[in-house]
Amino acid sequence: MSNKMLKVNIQKELKEFDLDVDFELKNKRLGILGPSGCGKSMTLKSIAGIVNPDSGVISVSADNEDVYFDSNKKINLKPQNRNVGYLFQNYALFPNMTVEENIGIGVEKENRERTVPEMIKRFHLHGLEKRYPRQLSGGQQQRVALARILAYGPDVILLDEPFSAMDTFLKEQLRLELVNSLKDFDGFSVMVTHDRDEAFQFCDELIVLDKGKIIAKGDTYQIFENPGKVQVARLTGCKNISRIEIIDDYHVKSLDWGLELEVSKKLSPNITHIGIRAHDFSSAKEDDLNAFDTLGSTKIEMPFEWEITLANGLWWKYDKQIHEHEFVVPDYIKINPKNIILLEE
Repeated sequence: MSNKMLKVNIQKELKEFDLDVDFELKNKRLGILGPSGCGKSMTLKSIAGIVNPDSGVISVSADNEDVYFDSNKKINLKPQNRNVGYLFQNYALFPNMTVEENIGIGVEKENRERTVPEMIKRFHLHGLEKRYPRQLSGGQQQRVALARILAYGPDVILLDEPFSAMDTFLKEQLRLELVNSLKDFDGFSVMVTHDRDEAFQFCDELIVLDKGKIIAKGDTYQIFENPGKVQVARLTGCKNISRIEIIDDYHVKSLDWGLELEVSKKLSPNITHIGIRAHDFSSAKEDDLNAFDTLGSTKIEMPFEWEITLANGLWWKYDKQIHEHEFVVPDYIKINPKNIILLEE
């Protein structure tokens, strides 16, 4: 697998917008993050061969020998001829087959006896082998679907919002399980999600899609630390975003919060907004750099944090222990210049 590369460069005219996606992936877990209806699932379905792009190339090798789709060369492999595993939102298990039959369906007969018990063990499905999908919980169904995909050793696993239908507890459990299950997977995995936590936890690399276009791509941590654009900051969960007026190279006036703030990077004229993550404030003295008062603020207690809304609309999240129920909002809080995110429209 080491010399393989997943290349996707596709265009498709859709009703609401034109999809135009171009990326390369080497032995990584990729996330495609974006709001509903931005072209995420359409991209996944194109890789799987369920949907045909109007033009472009999809291949799974460094030298383009494994081509799934090439509009110029008139290549368009059927889904069953692409070595791709697709985890649908509803898992698409065969209702009239047991767990072990579902897992073994894509495995060659001579390997079934070894592979199926391996997968049963790996996905904690022991004791459920003879059950049918209707007798399983949502979490169990997901594990069977994943086991079925991994059993036949695909080059690419596509995950379409795999946790969207689950409650929070199950979601966190299965997210960890998925990360662990795919640790040893030698191929590519591409996950579509609108959940920033999912993207952060699961993906080495991230693409942010908006209306069919890639508005950011790169290392996941980098995109969260420096989103660059207003829409990317929003999608990665930045709660505080304000329009600005530039005062000088290192100072801005926030037009939405009525504050003058110092930033750590030299401002260029194309910076139109700033962002501040809700956890990045700290208590301060009146004359500290970037300090401002908290007069008129309101606070709400959550299990593990206080949510403080300031009179100017800024949102501050302050971590707490479950048994702590007292918190006095300090008179002043501040923001470190290096925690102010510079953003373009």
